[in-house]
Amino acid sequence: MSSSADTQTVDSLYREHHGWLNGWLRTRLGCSEVAADLAQDTFVRVLRAEPAAPLHQPRQFLLTIAKGLSVDLFRRRSLERQYLEALAELPQTHWPSEEQRAVALETLIGLDAMLAGLGTKVRETFLLSQFEGLTYPQIAKVLNISVRSVNNYMAKAMEHCCLYRLEHSCPKPSRKTS
Repeated sequence: MSSSADTQTVDSLYREHHGWLNGWLRTRLGCSEVAADLAQDTFVRVLRAEPAAPLHQPRQFLLTIAKGLSVDLFRRRSLERQYLEALAELPQTHWPSEEQRAVALETLIGLDAMLAGLGTKVRETFLLSQFEGLTYPQIAKVLNISVRSVNNYMAKAMEHCCLYRLEHSCPKPSRKTS
């Protein structure tokens, strides 16, 4: 499909379904500003996606994207709340600057997104190794699994993290314009 055809398809999708999607999100989220942002973000994702075959169920497609963005939003908010609660327990003299807090929060959100794709046991194994500093035999004991399973889980986690970094740090190929 040519770039102009892609643009026409997205334009048509936007005109026909943006109002409906915005209303659906507003009803679910209870906030018109957040709903409008997520509706726009949904169509930005559609624009950035690889050209695909014509959609037979465009609303279902848009809902899938919007629901994923909603989950991401709630995860971000939860992480931010937990981070601020942890900061509140520190004496104010030990609080990082606004810039340091923003960088820390962005890093936490990135780590959370990267680890979200791992299974529970694999994620627990990775966290115990990387953040708790436990050895593989210690992890095996804590999780009641074999050291061989720890090795396998760590290999899966490392592969997942490397692939995630590749996917999220390399620029996407731009669409050719005619």
